[in-house]
Amino acid sequence: MSVTTVPIHPIAKGTLPKLWIGLALLVLAAAGLAYSGTHGSSDPILKSQLYLSNNAKNEGVETTESGLQIQTIKAGEGPSPTPTDVALVGYKGTLIDGTVFDENPNAPFPVGQVVPGFSEALQKMQIGGEYKIWIPSELGYGPDDQTNPQTGEVAIPGGSVLIFDVSLIDYKSQAEIEEFQKQAEQLQGGGAAGAGGIPQGLPPEIEEQLRQQLGQ
Repeated sequence: MSVTTVPIHPIAKGTLPKLWIGLALLVLAAAGLAYSGTHGSSDPILKSQLYLSNNAKNEGVETTESGLQIQTIKAGEGPSPTPTDVALVGYKGTLIDGTVFDENPNAPFPVGQVVPGFSEALQKMQIGGEYKIWIPSELGYGPDDQTNPQTGEVAIPGGSVLIFDVSLIDYKSQAEIEEFQKQAEQLQGGGAAGAGGIPQGLPPEIEEQLRQQLGQ
């Protein structure tokens, strides 16, 4: 199961500006972790409750008022993202039995538009930091099974605790994202653009990446 519909390949150090422009072109989306609100009457899985209770006792694990559990593996620097920001993260998601249900080295997420537990965790992170988080089902997908849209198979059973290893690579404000989107519109609309809709005056490496993203 993929938690993002935007395939983003690993990037080399120092290429974040290129990546943000590319993300604006692709129209940022976090479909998999997008929160639509899941409701149901089934009881929480006892195994998950016991797991979280035991995990809370481990050194370095902080349990918030909501029930989210977070551990700082490597501290980052600077302020943390806000609900209106878009965060760029690397992550690996697993279930309590170790099953990997998704991973991505560079994925953009609107902080306020993902499942509550992931949103809360992002707002506690700093750029360059590495974290491990445990999201109770009530802060994740709730009691409903989540299926792989390609196979139809259950990828995340209802009531599951979601475990993520997360690194916060960067984040941008809504204003900055809107500026990147304007640049993307210029590319697609031909404003101040050269051959193929690519704006003139861009550094060669950025121009090349944009051509690749546009399939030129």
